[in-house]
Amino acid sequence: MFRILRNLVRLAVIGRTIARYNALPSTLPQIAPTFAWIWRWIARRDVPGRDGQRLARALAELGPTYIKLGQLLSTRSDLVGERMAADLAELQDKLPPFPGHQARAIVEAELGQPIHALFRSFDERPVAAASIAQVHFAVTTEGEEVAVKVLRPGIEAAFEQDIELFFWLAELGEILLPKLKRLRPREVVDTFARTSRLEMELRMEAAAASELSDNFRDDPTFNVPKIDWNRTAKRVLTLERIRGIKVDEMERINAAGFDRDEILAMASASFFNQVFRDGFFHADLHPGNLFINEQGTITAVDFGIMGRLDRATRYYLADMLIGFLTGDYRRVALVHFEAGYVPPNQSIEIFTQACRAIGEPLQNKPLNEISVGRLLAQLFAVTEQFQMETQPQLLLLQKSMLTAEGVGRLLNPNVNMWELARPLIEEWMRENRGPEAQFLDDASAALSTIRRIPALVREAERVVAEMAQGGLRVHPFSIGQIIGGRDRQHLDRLALWAVVIFLGVIALRLF
Repeated sequence: MFRILRNLVRLAVIGRTIARYNALPSTLPQIAPTFAWIWRWIARRDVPGRDGQRLARALAELGPTYIKLGQLLSTRSDLVGERMAADLAELQDKLPPFPGHQARAIVEAELGQPIHALFRSFDERPVAAASIAQVHFAVTTEGEEVAVKVLRPGIEAAFEQDIELFFWLAELGEILLPKLKRLRPREVVDTFARTSRLEMELRMEAAAASELSDNFRDDPTFNVPKIDWNRTAKRVLTLERIRGIKVDEMERINAAGFDRDEILAMASASFFNQVFRDGFFHADLHPGNLFINEQGTITAVDFGIMGRLDRATRYYLADMLIGFLTGDYRRVALVHFEAGYVPPNQSIEIFTQACRAIGEPLQNKPLNEISVGRLLAQLFAVTEQFQMETQPQLLLLQKSMLTAEGVGRLLNPNVNMWELARPLIEEWMRENRGPEAQFLDDASAALSTIRRIPALVREAERVVAEMAQGGLRVHPFSIGQIIGGRDRQHLDRLALWAVVIFLGVIALRLF
């Protein structure tokens, strides 16, 4: 009962803020007509801006957890719509800084040493303050210039309270508004909770930066700050200080004599390599996280949000994009069915028609006018009608692509970053999707099977020995049990004997 009362009080505070900004979507009457009628009486009507803009302002006022929630929703255009997702992506993750003496105390508590034993100097005034942490410049006792990221005091406890409320609201919403079940609100909250907890574990961010740095060790065009592991803990991250120009500061870039087209080429290559070559990408590459250092190299910071794509997903992406760009919509549909994204009970012909509706407007357009991020957003919106399950890693990639394309347009609006990356794309496709790659994949699978043969033969010999000791008797199991899968041991033994007989036949033919 106390939990319910506490949640109701907190809900009233949230509701008052949202009402002041009239921050619920205009589609509310379709979802909850009764609640929409009440909402018209309590919400302000003179608040300017679109639904997403008003919601972003309300979330910013509600505090850190709600800012992070807005950032998550900006990756879920399938839930909130493309326009609102774009507006939420503009949500500024900035908060007033907490006092420098608290940051010093957190550093000392986490690292177990007084601040003067760790740093020659520690600037108590932060250079950046976001919802989860803030950053201070410092100089280590060895004389290295570093940036120290410190988690906000009490952020973990406040976050867990908010998450409890979100889960309660998700459950309540599914009960009171059955239409919400389609949007899977509890799953959204669970995803948000897991990703945010990881983001509040700064050692995980350090590990992500280290992995990204290893992937680009031999690439001089993309730089990741070095991690100071001796001064990094759960709530403190220390890394090399970056001196450079933000990628959206065009006047400073021009004054420094850097070629913006060259920077764009480096950015497109690095993003392509992260996504397709490595399957591990920085998922928050907005202009505030990208710098051009003194050598003209792109440097990334803030590794709290990273994405991963396995090889099968990268193949799916490549085949799907090529299908769209060449107008082969049947191929686009097939890769969705083969990947298991669209259930087999759906019509491939109708899905092909839906893909054509997305792809035809792209035909005969110059490549610099095509947004791959927007293409993916439209595809995910359509696939919902075909019961395609949400793919969080693809939604994160889609948002990252839109952000990267935005950076590209800042540098040169007449050049598409994917056009610059075309040689890399074609090479990757030859190596991974061409006939030679298919042959190597098949050969690798065959080699893997051959390597298992000795183990299969040993198991077969063991089965023969057991049968010999038992007088070669037949076990009492029925064909129905085998077909029903209720006797796995006998099924395995039959499979082993089948392999042995098959290999024996091959040997007789060869020798």
